[in-house]
Amino acid sequence: MIRAAVAALVVLALADARAATPPPSGLCTATDARVVVATARHTLALCERDRQVATFPVRLGRGGVGKTTEGDGKTPLGTYPLGDPRASKRYGTFIPIGYPTAEQRRRGFSGGDVGVHGPHRWVRWLGSLVNSFDSSDGCVGLATDAEMAALTAWVEAARARTIELR
Repeated sequence: MIRAAVAALVVLALADARAATPPPSGLCTATDARVVVATARHTLALCERDRQVATFPVRLGRGGVGKTTEGDGKTPLGTYPLGDPRASKRYGTFIPIGYPTAEQRRRGFSGGDVGVHGPHRWVRWLGSLVNSFDSSDGCVGLATDAEMAALTAWVEAARARTIELR
């Protein structure tokens, strides 16, 4: 019982710390509309040219960043095309990330099914606590269906087709 209470306090403290972290400045430097993920800050920014229009906290791969191998649990770094948002039984909505690029494949990178998605259906009731720990298999995860709906609407309206993971 005490362990569960301590674990709950740790989760709440981590969630508060991430929520209190201000969004990084200087993320939006490209000349087009794109999604930019600052992996060190666990932040996803919607960028229209050099203007940041929204930010969301995110969770990343449980293995960290720098994906090179299928199943390594890492989130890739680099610039990739975004696919069309699609319905997902597991996550509500899934937006594919074009990992690996042709150049990365030539260098031996492997993997697939990497994307931006909402919370897993069985934990969505946790709300923002979903992002307390990096728990994806290498994707970028938003905490709520509302955040994912906002991202999807913006990607479609802004015709953003690029994501930068840095």
